[in-house]
Amino acid sequence: MEAWDGATVRFRYADPAKSLAAVRLLSSVRHADLEFAGDGWQLDLPAPAVTRIEYRFELTHPDGSRETVTDPGNPMHAAGGFGESSVVHHPDYTEPDWLHHEGMAGTWRSLHLPVRGLHTTADIRIWSPESPDATKGRVLIAHDGPDYERFGGLARYTSAMIRAGRVPPYHLALLPPGDRDEWYSASPAYALALAGEIIPRIRADLQSPAVVGAGASLGALAMLHAQRRHPAGFAGLFLQSGSYFQPRHDSQESDFPRWGRIVRFAGQVLRAGRGPAVPAVLTCGAAEENLANNRDMVDALCDQGYPVAFAENPDAHTWAGWRDALDPHLTSLLCRIWPD
Repeated sequence: MEAWDGATVRFRYADPAKSLAAVRLLSSVRHADLEFAGDGWQLDLPAPAVTRIEYRFELTHPDGSRETVTDPGNPMHAAGGFGESSVVHHPDYTEPDWLHHEGMAGTWRSLHLPVRGLHTTADIRIWSPESPDATKGRVLIAHDGPDYERFGGLARYTSAMIRAGRVPPYHLALLPPGDRDEWYSASPAYALALAGEIIPRIRADLQSPAVVGAGASLGALAMLHAQRRHPAGFAGLFLQSGSYFQPRHDSQESDFPRWGRIVRFAGQVLRAGRGPAVPAVLTCGAAEENLANNRDMVDALCDQGYPVAFAENPDAHTWAGWRDALDPHLTSLLCRIWPD
């Protein structure tokens, strides 16, 4: 890695002996081949509409074998569900302030919930602030809970925002993904289990009248799907980079095993004349493939009476991008739903 000068981003991989047959950039915004120049491989990429790029290099050896590596010339890394990537920041990029603020003291506990509809036991982690009575039964639940905490900073955000008085105190319930590709792909069985077993147990345990549901990517799709089919118990939705696939925008995803089911659900929502409206915020990266289908979904939900806000954040389909969009977008949603 060399420089991001505003107009271009230069990627380099040193190879003075030219021992590699090819080097390819695999990044959060684009995949492209590097060209050999001098003592290494180089690519000048026109700067996309983002302030950070996560990337790896795919190395092709003379025997045809391939390996994927982080950039040995860049010490900055970003963690994610598929391992670490190198990361480069635009000069104007800044991390969220709340990452560096002290959080509210709280406690974690586990709820081991048998879910008959899914033939499994869900291990749900629940964080509560040190004065749980102050929550007044307010609950935020999140799909992909462990990753939202580890890579998306959701628990840290929660404790920091509560301590700063930016949001009212609430409980945070992190839901495990389980059989993610099946459960989170507009599955009627999962939607019924979530709305009929998981959420009622959480509400009873925390004395909650209704929950706010959050999710990213397929997790956002699944949260919207559950709210559409079983709206009782939902107070609002926070949906990041939802995978609302449509053939006209997303043919590159057509090999996904549940492509047809997702397309049918997305189409039903887009064509619906009305819906079970709740306050909702959708965010999506400015440089990701889901942007077009998110824009369409926002328009449809607005037409159906959902009080919707939409934000395009300067990132791609990454956990750090979703983390960086939590404030002010989740903050404003929670304050709207829980005004006192």
